[in-house]
Amino acid sequence: MQQAETNDYFKILSADFPNWLHDYINTKELQTQKYISVTCGTIYSDLFSSHTFYSSLDHSIAVALIVWHFTHDKKQTLSGLFHDISTPAFKHCVDFLNGDWEKQESTEGLTTEFIQRSKDVNKLLQKDDIKIEEINDYHIYPIADNDTPKLSADRLEYSLSNAYYRHKLLTLDEVKEIYDDIEIEKNEFGEIELGFKTKSIARKFVKVTSIMSVSYRDDPTRFSMQFIADILRRLKDEGKITIEDLYDMKESEIIKIIEDSKYKDIFNAWRKAKKIHTSKEKPKNVYYVHQRAKVRYIDPLCKGERISKICKIAKKAIDKNLSYSMDNYVYLDFNFPKTK
Repeated sequence: MQQAETNDYFKILSADFPNWLHDYINTKELQTQKYISVTCGTIYSDLFSSHTFYSSLDHSIAVALIVWHFTHDKKQTLSGLFHDISTPAFKHCVDFLNGDWEKQESTEGLTTEFIQRSKDVNKLLQKDDIKIEEINDYHIYPIADNDTPKLSADRLEYSLSNAYYRHKLLTLDEVKEIYDDIEIEKNEFGEIELGFKTKSIARKFVKVTSIMSVSYRDDPTRFSMQFIADILRRLKDEGKITIEDLYDMKESEIIKIIEDSKYKDIFNAWRKAKKIHTSKEKPKNVYYVHQRAKVRYIDPLCKGERISKICKIAKKAIDKNLSYSMDNYVYLDFNFPKTK
């Protein structure tokens, strides 16, 4: 049922699915992304309401379709398709593992390496007369990616798919209403950027994305991402997994390793937890998380102007998002097993 829903969603993004894209999608390196959830592992805990598995591959295909819809440029489309090719299991939890919890970009530098080492991808690029440097960095194409708080294909895609699949804030018809209102505009810097034709629809998009932006860094999410990262670090230090395993194994396979380890009990306690605890003071005798995380927000164009400049409601939603405090200590009632 979900695959049928995803196909319907893809059709909204691009009525014409470019046939040439299938060969790239079916390469081993991209197919690995099929087994990684975009939720950074939170899908596996009852702290979160959604257990819908929307994969990193689904996200990458959808970004490519958005870029194709607006540009019909093969190189830009492939840059969107490959932008997460170096994403490991549990996605941004590995950024937490690497100490990069505020930017969450620590694995992006491997994109070129992953493309270069794929014989199948390189054969396809040679056939299409495309150079690796033309598709290995989607930051060079402003429709594919740009800096916060601008709207790009990547930011638009995870907003629409999370609103539909994960948070149930939009129906598929509402996704289509929002998407159909988007066009390419010029921003205040003279750059091209995705923007809205209609103020009311831009406002609706901002209200939805501002709610979700908090969820990407709220107390349960920060706790869960650091918790998974710390388990992975312990398993790596104990020789149970390697960093390479995070790029080669399915999330389900790594979860099996966790469940066969001494971290089984605390992992299952996290999976079954219904509520997170917070405190302004450092808690004692429990595992806790006390750190910031990446702040995501979108202030899109509407007829060439930032929606926050022309709509007080949108600005209020953005300001509320940005004011969310990450100062609390966050914990559950358990501690890590002691190391030898």
